[in-house]
Amino acid sequence: MEIIRADFFKAQLRDISFHIAKDKVGASKLFRKELNLSIDNLVNFPYKFRPSYYYEDENIRDMIFNGYSIIYRVNQEKDVIEILEIFNRNLPRLDSGK
Repeated sequence: MEIIRADFFKAQLRDISFHIAKDKVGASKLFRKELNLSIDNLVNFPYKFRPSYYYEDENIRDMIFNGYSIIYRVNQEKDVIEILEIFNRNLPRLDSGK
């Protein structure tokens, strides 16, 4: 399976990384590195995490990482995992990726 990171996810991650870097640049780099490793491991177990609390679709999942929710879609037909968004306390943008 291929992993595709949506532009919306990339923008959110950039904002989060920038916010973390205001306090500690090293922590921001480590956060991104570990998050990317966790995302890359989804290839091995795409259904490892629970079905999304925010969507009524078994193929959309919520991965929890350091207090952040990462929403992703498993698309078996296209053989891809689409990383849709990342957020902490705010609710997701429910129209993303649709």
